[in-house]
Amino acid sequence: MTKTLFAEFTVKEGSETRVAEMMLELTQLVRQEPGNELFLPYLREEQPRKYFVFEVYRDDAAFQEHITAAYGARFNKELALHIEESASQLTWLTPLQ
Repeated sequence: MTKTLFAEFTVKEGSETRVAEMMLELTQLVRQEPGNELFLPYLREEQPRKYFVFEVYRDDAAFQEHITAAYGARFNKELALHIEESASQLTWLTPLQ
C-alpha cells in the first residue's frame, strides 16, 4: 500500500529565490530515495508564493525511512524561516487517505 503525503505553504516575500533553491535540492535528494515514486513541488500562477507538494512512497517502510532521513530536520528548520506559517504549523507531512 502506498503512502501519499501532501504539504502546502506560502513563502514570505523576499524568500522566493531561496525556497526555489531548496525545493530543487530537496527534489534531487528525495527522488534518490529507495521506495520513492513521486515528489512534485509546484507553484500556481494565480498564487505565485504558494507551494503545493505531493510525495508518494511505495509503502510505509519507505515513508519511515524518508522522515528519518538526515536532511529532513535541517531542511524543515530552514524552510520554517522562509514561510508565513510558524514551524509548528508547517504541515509538511500530512498523510492523505
